[in-house]
Amino acid sequence: MKKNVLAFVFAVSMTAGCAFGADAFKLGGTAPLTGGAAIYGNAAKNGAQIAVDEINAAGGIRFELNYEDDTHDAEKAVNAYNALKDWGMQLSLGSVTSKPCEATAAENFADRIFALTPSASAVAVTAGKDNVFQMCFVDPNQGSASAQYIAGNALAKKVAVIWKNDDVYSKGIHDTFATKAAAAGLEVVSDTTFADGNDTDFSVQLADAQKGGAELVFLPMYYQHASLILAQAAAMNFAPKWFGVDGMDGILTMEGFNKDLAEGVMLLTPFNADSTDERTAAFVAEYRKRFGEAPNQFAADAYDCVYAYRQALENAKATPGMDAEKLCELMIGQFTTMTFNGLTGSNMTWKPNGEISKDPKGMIIKNGAYVGLD
Repeated sequence: MKKNVLAFVFAVSMTAGCAFGADAFKLGGTAPLTGGAAIYGNAAKNGAQIAVDEINAAGGIRFELNYEDDTHDAEKAVNAYNALKDWGMQLSLGSVTSKPCEATAAENFADRIFALTPSASAVAVTAGKDNVFQMCFVDPNQGSASAQYIAGNALAKKVAVIWKNDDVYSKGIHDTFATKAAAAGLEVVSDTTFADGNDTDFSVQLADAQKGGAELVFLPMYYQHASLILAQAAAMNFAPKWFGVDGMDGILTMEGFNKDLAEGVMLLTPFNADSTDERTAAFVAEYRKRFGEAPNQFAADAYDCVYAYRQALENAKATPGMDAEKLCELMIGQFTTMTFNGLTGSNMTWKPNGEISKDPKGMIIKNGAYVGLD
């Protein structure tokens, strides 16, 4: 009977978005649901949907969830945002990736619609906007934490970095890493880059890292380019240690990718799907049941976003009849003062600039799965 009830709740929530009418808060976001970054967008949408279904089934606060496809394109993201605004969006999940979210965050600020992005980590997303917050680490913090983790765990002394110079996410992490690596006693023996249009052949970058004697290569980038780098390094018999960031999460579910190439790759992420705590295990089991694979940190961050909204709305005694501007005012007050416990961290807090405070977790890929390092 319980299974049938949950199935009904899920089916209703996935329909046209009018199941709860005026009794529900309209929650919207844009994401790459198609295209090369779709792994991230669909994971976030799926994680948010599970949270919405659980919250709606529990009674009290209710949500209608609506995601629009932005294909990881800033202009399309604004169009998607406008469609959500026409739908009546009261609260926003921003955009999943950084460049589109920079564009939609400006709209959120101008329209006074509060936004909590699960994974758009660029500093520019929140800069100068009092109503745009992040559930994810900001890029500079990823660079700093990575340098400290590599040095603190004596993973290597000589390090190479390959990064994408026309991507705000990659550049933001790289720039901080380069500064912090030197302070941590790491020697950066190779620092090479690439950009769109020149992003399929990494032989020059890999040869430079190999020539420099790099013991570890740091890859502050999304998994698509990382997958090419791993394959080309293997072809040239270059086998350093590999260290990535949260954008690497998703490489194991990339269509056509040989998982053996990712064996031993390390990364920092706020979420460990192998965790044995009860709440994480329940989320992973539900995600696997619905979508046939383990959730990544994008799914977990989006799940946490919805639950953080529930906590904030309950604390503020907000009602769905309030307009977006009133809710925005209430959410700013809540998110700058509350403490939140979720799948991706405990005792999480936010600064007035929207930046979250939480600890990363070290992960390594073993036998085609993520395993905690800590």
